[in-house]
Amino acid sequence: MSKSKQASTPNWVNKTIKFLWLAFAAGVVGFIVFIWMVSVNFLGLFGPLPDFKALENPDTEVASQLFSSDGVLLGTYYRQNRSPVTYDELSPNLVKALIATEDERFEEHSGIDLKAMIRVFVKSIILRQDAGGGSTLSQQTAKNLFNTRTDANQGLLSSVPGLRMLIIKTKEWIVATQLERAYTKKEILTLYLNTSEFGSNAYGIKTAAETFFNKKPSELNIQESAVLVGLFKAPTYYSPVFNPENSLRRRNTVLGQMVKNDVLSDSEYDSLAALPIELDYNVANHNKGLATYFREVLKADLIRWTKENLKSDGSSYDLFGDGLKIYTTIDSRMQRYAEEAVAEHMEALQQKFYDEMRGREPWVDSENRVIPNFIENAVKRTEAYRLLKIRYKNDEDSINIKLNEKKPMKVFSWEGEVDTLMSTMDSLRYYKKFLQTGFMSMDPHTGHIKAWVGGIDHKYFKFDHVKQGKRQPGSTFKPFVYAAAIENGYSPCYSVVDQPVEVYIPGQPAWSPANANGEFTYEKMTIRQAMAQSVNSVTAYMMKKLSPKIVVETAKRLGVTSDLEEVPALALGVNDVSVFEMVGAFGTFANKGEYTTPFYIDRIEDKNGNVIQQFTPKKRPAMSEEHAYLMTYMLRGGFDEAGGTSQGVPYSLREGNELGGKTGTTQNASDGWYIGMSKDLVSGVWVGGDDRAIHFRSWISGQGGRTARPIWVKYMEKVYADESLGYTKGPFPRPERPLSIEIDCDAYEQESQRFVDFDYDAKKNDF
Repeated sequence: MSKSKQASTPNWVNKTIKFLWLAFAAGVVGFIVFIWMVSVNFLGLFGPLPDFKALENPDTEVASQLFSSDGVLLGTYYRQNRSPVTYDELSPNLVKALIATEDERFEEHSGIDLKAMIRVFVKSIILRQDAGGGSTLSQQTAKNLFNTRTDANQGLLSSVPGLRMLIIKTKEWIVATQLERAYTKKEILTLYLNTSEFGSNAYGIKTAAETFFNKKPSELNIQESAVLVGLFKAPTYYSPVFNPENSLRRRNTVLGQMVKNDVLSDSEYDSLAALPIELDYNVANHNKGLATYFREVLKADLIRWTKENLKSDGSSYDLFGDGLKIYTTIDSRMQRYAEEAVAEHMEALQQKFYDEMRGREPWVDSENRVIPNFIENAVKRTEAYRLLKIRYKNDEDSINIKLNEKKPMKVFSWEGEVDTLMSTMDSLRYYKKFLQTGFMSMDPHTGHIKAWVGGIDHKYFKFDHVKQGKRQPGSTFKPFVYAAAIENGYSPCYSVVDQPVEVYIPGQPAWSPANANGEFTYEKMTIRQAMAQSVNSVTAYMMKKLSPKIVVETAKRLGVTSDLEEVPALALGVNDVSVFEMVGAFGTFANKGEYTTPFYIDRIEDKNGNVIQQFTPKKRPAMSEEHAYLMTYMLRGGFDEAGGTSQGVPYSLREGNELGGKTGTTQNASDGWYIGMSKDLVSGVWVGGDDRAIHFRSWISGQGGRTARPIWVKYMEKVYADESLGYTKGPFPRPERPLSIEIDCDAYEQESQRFVDFDYDAKKNDF
């Protein structure tokens, strides 16, 4: 510019230009200073930023996963249901849709897109229009990873109007540029997809793909990818489940962005935009999938484990956020067969139960009389009643009004969920009429639990009947009496007369149990025959010969862990035990006398696959190999002896096979049991009402052979039919040494009569 022109420029213009340059320079310097102050959290005014170590190893909550022994995902434990994937596990369709919609210059910028920022500034500030988002994928990843918008990350100035969002955005810019230096573009994109929320309790792309389409992320097609990318704008508003029209519109917007960015042609858009959204929707929760009861019982064990085991830095493991991988002994195929067997039998059994009730209430006393006020008393033990007592300050009238107030609800039925109107009292009365069950199957040689079914439906009946529940075992306890006899030198051929037995204990009435049918044959039978037919009198006689103390010691040694009273009636199973411990104890017989604690966790790994702990079964010798084999021979009697309680098992299961089994039925048929065993599997079943007063009116209908044994039969048939499992029929292994006790009863009778006892004094007090 010439001097004449400079002179002609008004002075105020020069001053204005100078002022603007100074203002701009001051603004730039001020902004740089502001960014520095935010980055160091100057005087605590801005809130913390993640340090470089956190950037290198971002601490994202990842669901812990539970796997079966055959590699199937059984379930997850989480606060946020998230399982990470690698870039190679992403569909190219998904990557293209994401970049085209959320950050079309993703490959060009270094964390901050200046063009997008200018667009947002001009449209939103100057033109007052909707400018859309200006954040890059790197900034959004920063927000996801480090919760930059939560109160925990705010400083003293965050409460100043207008400053909070500026500080937040500045933090995200800073972290985004740091992420760009620490990670590749592919890694940032993967981090974003792994940390984003998709709604429907789905966090991360893997869970989202499974939830909405039942697919892996690598299997997503173009339109499915567009649906999921569309959820980033607003997961609920654009949910294909709850707002399908919004979702369809948003999906087509994403497809349009793909056309705009030349990753989709116009003709492809026209074809895809015309398609409906096809979902395969399934929200993961703890009431769905395989082994629901097992997963819940295991959760308590795992929480205890996290408290007892520490990381190398001294902090505790977090089951719900550390992404642990828990490998169990459950076989998903066998678990499925067990659940199928339970459902098939229990649905039919429930109908028989209804038919026998004929409209009468099932809660009855020992004389089959309906127990008055049963439901009224039962409701007082519920959480609903407890909360109402607090709310209405013990005003029973108000409490009863609310308890009888009908409201919409879904209820369980064997035909599927039913929408209905019920009060709390109606609901309790309805659910109390359902029969429950517990089933467990174990490999006796390793102790590995292969299947676990704790009830008929975990969503509606939370209580686990395998390990948590304990009930009287009835005659399934008898093998422990006979095991004590075998260990004390009695042969399976030892003979006893089926006649009344009386046992006297000082200060108590004489104990004289009747047989199940109320009759005595007064005929001689071997103890193998007596156990096979479940004859009470002979078991009582053997208990009298041995003493309750010896039987308790034997049962404990074999694996029963519950408290057992040293009383004669113990012979008939009067003390409560669990399916879990009974199966473990019977496993001792099949495992050559070595007891193995039922075992269900193989190992726990961290989220990177490093083994944190490898578990090993606890084993100990419990009885000799010979005595254990003799007990498998005794238990085979239920199949082989005339009148045996396992005679109803189909021939197809018994053909070419050695099986052992024992039924159990308690007084009034409150509990039905069956424990069955092959050379490779021991499985136990319990069936009954949640309350002991709820049972079949007919003892015959409620006996274990009818309520419990069919579940074992169905399960074993399915297991043998699946050749991939490797379970084959065959004999129980015999001891290497010859037996020292004769089990050929004809030879035994000819050798000696010294063990035959026809005329014992039934009133003699042996205790």
